[in-house]
Amino acid sequence: MRRRRADRRPRVRDVRFNSETVTRLITCIMKSGKKSVAERIVYGAFERIAEKAKDKNPLDVLQAALENVKPRLEVKSRRVGGANYQVPVEVSIDRQEALAMRWMIQYAGSRKGTAMTDALASEILDASNNTGSSVKKREDTHKMAQANRAFAHYRW
Repeated sequence: MRRRRADRRPRVRDVRFNSETVTRLITCIMKSGKKSVAERIVYGAFERIAEKAKDKNPLDVLQAALENVKPRLEVKSRRVGGANYQVPVEVSIDRQEALAMRWMIQYAGSRKGTAMTDALASEILDASNNTGSSVKKREDTHKMAQANRAFAHYRW
């Protein structure tokens, strides 16, 4: 390695739920530095979740959704002797959470005809019930890793 690794900054907790996970979700949704817009979307989605799942805390629903979407394995491209192989590798905990959030936001955004607040709430609820597009994406990622486990010895 040429340079030292960057130090991890302590994560800031969000104002309303005092949770690092919610802060991370807000930052993932944020575009062009518009944090207040991202906060409005996330907190609005949490209000919708509280309405739909009356007996559950929105934070618990989000945690359940993340657990259901987090990928344990993924494939990385590795070049060996002029050929590219899709090598299955285990995913670090930080990356698992990042991918899960990214996928949930991506598929919430692709729900046309609904506001992002409603779409995000629906995607989180679907994911917590182990259904929805983001869970399917995780399943597809795992299937790809399983299909390519013959190349696991190329892991580095």
